[in-house]
Amino acid sequence: MSGLKLAIAAVAVLGLAACSNNQWDDTANSGGAGVGAGAGALDPASPAYFQQTIGDRVLFAVDQSHLSSEAQGILQGQARWLTQNADYVVTIEGHADEQGTREYNLALGARRANAAREYLISQGVAGSRVKVVSFGKERPLEICSNEACYSENRRAVTVLAGGLTG
Repeated sequence: MSGLKLAIAAVAVLGLAACSNNQWDDTANSGGAGVGAGAGALDPASPAYFQQTIGDRVLFAVDQSHLSSEAQGILQGQARWLTQNADYVVTIEGHADEQGTREYNLALGARRANAAREYLISQGVAGSRVKVVSFGKERPLEICSNEACYSENRRAVTVLAGGLTG
């Protein structure tokens, strides 16, 4: 084989290898759990499962702390997961978009976090397992001055703690 043909063949092989799905490496899709965890399957009791499958955040309308039906559905899933995984406690972070004063947005973030907390409690999660904190507009996910960004920043995020010893 000439040098040019050999180089082309090597590039083709490397290109195919880079595109292949390595079926022998379960750690790539299992949250680092290693072989035997199931390719692509997350442990249903893991924080990654909670975050990616159940959903760790709910969104709110402008100047609102009322839970939409979509938000209630996410929180119902969170409540079921928390009931089944009693080793975890949560902190619900309330957030607001950049519009309005710092004080107003801290209060709005607190109302949003408390709305999510009260919903979880109404679904059977012990109140002692659910804390709240408001960050107002201080921790935006998106930074820009348009509705697409604002809507992502109007949220309550459920952050898991505990369950690390099991």
